[in-house]
Order: sequence, then C-alpha cells, then structure tokens
Amino acid sequence: MALGFGHKPTGKPGEWFYCIKHAKVEEGPDCPAKDRLGPYTTREEAAHALETAAERNREWQTDPRWSDTEGPADEQV
Repeated sequence: MALGFGHKPTGKPGEWFYCIKHAKVEEGPDCPAKDRLGPYTTREEAAHALETAAERNREWQTDPRWSDTEGPADEQV
C-alpha cells in the first residue's frame, strides 16, 4: 500500500487556504495540503497568498544568510 494516498486533507474549518491547483480560496481542509498555501486567518490573506509567497521569495533570495557566496563573516582565517 502506498503511503500518503487516501488520507483526508489536513486543516481546520475557519482556516483559510489558497489552492494552487484550483486557483481559488478555500475554507478548511478541502484540497490536499500539497496543493494549498496557508493556513491564513482571513479570506483576504488567503486571496493574496501568491503575492505573499512571491514577496517572501524575494526577501529570501536577497538574505545574506542564504547566500552561497563567501563574505567577510565566512572567510577562513
């Protein structure tokens, strides 16, 4: 038996998610977690999930803690 198949989606009613498969906001555990962003506390926050994810990605891409290049703190003495 394959693991992970046939399980109900996780989440709670009253939590909001953005389903990337269906491109819509959903309340509670409608779709599998692999297809959702969230949970968010409001429908409005879930509606902006893609923008929030893009903004966080930009922040992480410019965060020096995630850089592969060596800087002054990384140099070996």
